[in-house]
Amino acid sequence: MSSEDLQDTDTEARFEFKKEQKSALKADKGLTEETIRLISDDKDEPEWMLERRLRALKQFQEMPMPTDWPGQPDLSEVDVDEIVPYIRPDVDVRAGVDDWTELPDDIKDTFDKLGIPEAEKNALSGVGAQYESEVVYQNMRDRWEEKGVIFCNMDEAVQEHEEIVREHFMTKCVPPSDNKFAALHGAIWSGGSFVYVPEDTTVDMPVQAYFRMNSEGMGQFEHTLIIAEENSEVHYIEGCSAPKYSAFNLHSGGVEVFVGEDAHVQYSTVQNWSKNTYNLNTKRAIVEENGRMEWISGSMGSKATMLYPSTILKGRGASDNHITIAFAGEGQDIDTGAKVYHNAPNTKSTIESKSISKDGGRTNYRGLVHIADGAEGSSTAVECDALMFDNESTSDTMPYMEINESNVDVAHEATVGKIGDEDIFYLQSRGLDDDDAKQMIVSGFIEPITEELPIEYAVELNRLVELEMEGSLG
Repeated sequence: MSSEDLQDTDTEARFEFKKEQKSALKADKGLTEETIRLISDDKDEPEWMLERRLRALKQFQEMPMPTDWPGQPDLSEVDVDEIVPYIRPDVDVRAGVDDWTELPDDIKDTFDKLGIPEAEKNALSGVGAQYESEVVYQNMRDRWEEKGVIFCNMDEAVQEHEEIVREHFMTKCVPPSDNKFAALHGAIWSGGSFVYVPEDTTVDMPVQAYFRMNSEGMGQFEHTLIIAEENSEVHYIEGCSAPKYSAFNLHSGGVEVFVGEDAHVQYSTVQNWSKNTYNLNTKRAIVEENGRMEWISGSMGSKATMLYPSTILKGRGASDNHITIAFAGEGQDIDTGAKVYHNAPNTKSTIESKSISKDGGRTNYRGLVHIADGAEGSSTAVECDALMFDNESTSDTMPYMEINESNVDVAHEATVGKIGDEDIFYLQSRGLDDDDAKQMIVSGFIEPITEELPIEYAVELNRLVELEMEGSLG
């Protein structure tokens, strides 16, 4: 599909299409030890990974479902026993292929419609594509491989880079004990990305992974592990989507990022799940001395989202920046935010949250900033802006500040507003109709996020928000 064809393709059609399910292996519904062993055996995993999966399963079974958070989304419909946890698509090459033409036609057509090959050709250092539970395509440009950069799927990393994966995988950053859905993820994770950037290496073009759920009633549990060594830099972009079905789907991914001294990692994600999907992720970064972490997140489409990327500022002078946009329409409850732990002196964090709600939808910012005793000279600034289209929609802000050090700077600002008739009238007097006027206001509202993305993704995000405003998606 050429760039001209892609531009002419209707964005709604690109995300809403469905394919007939074709799988080489499909697990039964539910979560049992037998299922865990089936997944691990099918992947030919080392014994230590199976042991970790089984420990996570036990922790999941012992933990209660989170139900007592103030104002949290309703999770009563989430029944793991009704989810298909593992579907291996019918692809001959288990580790994925590095040539689009080698993919089966139905899978290739899916990612052609989503524009992945075109994005790889024009703007990416590498790209991975996951379909259901498995990565089906993975490629890294030669010039980065020659410098020692690794970009492969997690299943391959377990086999080919076992020592480093064993050291970092759900041990220090996101242990299964963190929460019930982290434990679920630890038990049945499948696919995802492994990124390793050696010391003194700057990857000056983004790498991208795309995760697509095609089947009804399934769960997707990809794991992303990013390790940026001292004085390195990388930008990782993640896209997610699923068509709408009558049965609910569950997405419970896990992300672990390790940012070395003087290193810089930017993690950008645009998630466009269908309105029958529950999006319950755990994402965390650990940042060493003078390292820098950036999270840029766009979340829309799901029935309910609970997503709070967190950062541990471990080393002196480490910094963190969160930029988040959430969109909630009819029947949606999008609960997002950020957590930052200042555990060292002279650390810095900023959190900027933007939310849009219409037709009775609900958005909520839920955040935590913790400044430890001894983290003197640290600073944090939190800004939450909400835009509502009508009186039926709601937007809440739940910031928590735990400040245990006196020599710090702390700022928090929150605003909630509606699109004013005066603003609409002014733009209409300049020749815009009502819908175009609202779209222009919203585009300006989310500009702090779109300006941080490559142009292709900024255009796509604006188009997705426009479709959500029209009520066209999912």
